Amino acid sequence: MLMSSADPLTFQIEQAAALIRQARRGGVLTGAGISTPSGIPDFRSPHSGLWQQHDPLEVASLSAFRHHPEHFFTWVRPLLESILAAEPNAAHRAIAQMQHAGHFAGIITQNIDGLHQKAGSTEVIEVHGSLTTATCTQCYRVYESAQFLPDFMEKGTLPRCPHCGGVLKPDVVLFGEQLPWQAWEAAERLARECDLCLVAGSSLAVMPVARLPIEAARQGAALIIVNQTPTYLDERADVVLRGDVAEVLPRITEKVLTP
Repeated sequence: MLMSSADPLTFQIEQAAALIRQARRGGVLTGAGISTPSGIPDFRSPHSGLWQQHDPLEVASLSAFRHHPEHFFTWVRPLLESILAAEPNAAHRAIAQMQHAGHFAGIITQNIDGLHQKAGSTEVIEVHGSLTTATCTQCYRVYESAQFLPDFMEKGTLPRCPHCGGVLKPDVVLFGEQLPWQAWEAAERLARECDLCLVAGSSLAVMPVARLPIEAARQGAALIIVNQTPTYLDERADVVLRGDVAEVLPRITEKVLTP
C-alpha cells in the first residue's frame, strides 16, 4: 500500500472517496448514530442511550404494547417530540448529494425519523418501519399518523381507530415483531446487488439488519464503515473511519464530487 503524508483520517477519507467513485451500484446502511447530531437520542450509548433509562421489553415490545399500550405511548412521547423537531444534519445531506450524483442506488435505514427523505434522498428502505402510518390493533385498518399526532402530543390522548375504537399502533417495529417483509426483501436485494456498502452511524449490534453488510462483502462489495465506536465488521472492512458522521461524511462527499 502506498504511504501518504496526510494525517490518517484524511488518508482514510481519500480511500473511501475513491471506492465510492469506482462503485457502479453503491448501497448505504444507516443507524441511530446518523441522527444523533440532529438531536434524536440513540438507544445503546453507554450513558445517554434510551435503553439505559428504560427496559425495552417493558415499554417497546409487542407483548408489552398489547397488554399496556399506555406504557409505550408514555415512553415514546418525548422521543416523538425530538423527532418532530429534528432537521437533517450534514451527514444526511452528504448522503443525499452523493445519491443524486449517481453513487448510491438505495439507502437502508434502521431509523424511523424520516430525515433521509427530508434531506432529499430517494429509494429509502425503512427496515424498522415508519411513524407516518398506524394500524388498528383490532380491525387492522391503516391510518395516516398525522391526523392523531396533535391530540397525542398536546394531551397524551391514546390514538384510537375511528371505525372500531381499537388502539392504533404506529407502524414501527417493536421487540418481538417481524420486520416489514417488503422492506426486508428490498434491503436483502440491495445487499446482494451492491458493489459497495457504506455503513454510517450504526454499531451493527441489531440483527438481522447487522448481517446485511457482511452479505454484501461476501458478494464482493467494498465495505466502508463510519462510526464513533467499533463494530464486529471493522476487521473485514476496506476502510474504517472513527468519527462523527456529520463531520466525516461531508468531507468524503467533497472528495467524491470534486472533479
